Amino acid sequence: MKIAIMQPYLFPCIGYYQLVRCVDKFVVYDDVNYIKRGYINRNYILDKGCRRRFTVPVPGASIHKKISELTFSGEIESILEGIRHAYAKAPFFEEIFPLIRNVFEGEDRSISAVCSDGINEVFGYLGMVPDVSFSSQLGYDRRFSGAEKLMAICDVLDSRHYVNSIGGQALYKKEYFSSKGVDISFLKSREIRYAQGGSQFVANLSMIDVLMWCSKTNVTTLLDEYDLV
Repeated sequence: MKIAIMQPYLFPCIGYYQLVRCVDKFVVYDDVNYIKRGYINRNYILDKGCRRRFTVPVPGASIHKKISELTFSGEIESILEGIRHAYAKAPFFEEIFPLIRNVFEGEDRSISAVCSDGINEVFGYLGMVPDVSFSSQLGYDRRFSGAEKLMAICDVLDSRHYVNSIGGQALYKKEYFSSKGVDISFLKSREIRYAQGGSQFVANLSMIDVLMWCSKTNVTTLLDEYDLV
């Protein structure tokens, strides 16, 4: 069984969804310390041909608190209005905006819940059912850190194949994982391009942008545009 373990992000870039797509079980890594100024609560959309950041406030955010201990603010109407304004003329706005609103307005305001809703809603829209769980709910040995902690999660889930985003190549060595009986692969996204209603393509935006401009068939095709190395 292949698994991936990643911190929760709110409507991250498509590479995150590719990671969910390529594994048998995806673990939301929510029992680690919160990172300020990261992508847990923010990302970029396309507005008038330019990147524009949206940020959902996290009351009491601190690097000394676990992600699972924190919640998103309920003050999100201005963010939704910004998304509406940016994509009102996109071809799939009428289908996608209610999905986005459902996630942003989720009754459970915990970061873990809202971000996992963002995974499940997107895959549900595409007719897929990902297997998503939370590290905070797993009974693994938390005395470890780094790669050893990841392998402890692999052990409790009886997985011998761990998949990480390509950025993990600088942190994790295949030889070390292999010595512990775990294979490790790194997901490398291919070049992702699609029509955005303008003359110049703007890359590395939130999955919101992909969904607004691409049909279900095209989104599904883009989710498979990766290699495991």
